[in-house]
Amino acid sequence: MLTDIINKELKVIFCGINPGLKSASDGHHFSGRSNRFWKVLHQAGFTPDQIEPENGAVILKLGYGLTTAVDRATARANELSKVEFDNSIEAFKSKIIHYQPKYIAFLGKAAYLAFSGKKQISWGRQPEDFCGAIAWVLPNPSGLNRGFKLDDLVSSYKELYEAISLS
Repeated sequence: MLTDIINKELKVIFCGINPGLKSASDGHHFSGRSNRFWKVLHQAGFTPDQIEPENGAVILKLGYGLTTAVDRATARANELSKVEFDNSIEAFKSKIIHYQPKYIAFLGKAAYLAFSGKKQISWGRQPEDFCGAIAWVLPNPSGLNRGFKLDDLVSSYKELYEAISLS
């Protein structure tokens, strides 16, 4: 199990779908060699420097946190079942209500689709809040997500960064 990097009343909690095998083994979020999360976070303006996964907790000082929708580590997120999302939703909602972030950014559509009960969603800001947090859905930064080039990811994440900066 991967430990959350979380505090109360953060600007944003970034929510991955579930830990990758390498991240779970290392104990560091987004530590897979091909994962682009830390690079994208920096290039989108969230961090002054690119953070290494083993130093991920420093994002708390910037007002950001990390969690996952489902605890079980897999090689690919599509290995998770609907039942695993269903079994995770109540604990996840309790966590968000307890920590009260201003924004929650779901990284990939899978968790938000499962947790919202919607059949279709668009990228970006969602029309309704999630447990009191403004909900955004951003592309998953996994290297397995070949549908989004680095520049596309940075552009999507920068939209969230700019929205936070304006609020």
